[in-house]
Amino acid sequence: MILSISGVVLLGVICFLFFRKDGLKVSHGLVCTLFGFYLAGTAIAPSIKAGGQSLASLIGGLKI
Repeated sequence: MILSISGVVLLGVICFLFFRKDGLKVSHGLVCTLFGFYLAGTAIAPSIKAGGQSLASLIGGLKI
């Protein structure tokens, strides 16, 4: 649960930065949001979630 909330916050911040700095239009942001909601309801959603968790554990295991 913490990972999904952190991921949502991170992606939200990235979208906000794209909107403010790189000229992301509101319509583009809405399309991306709708795409995410529809993608979450497909059969590929568990694979995407597993990939995100794998990436998070990989990043968490890095020692700098």
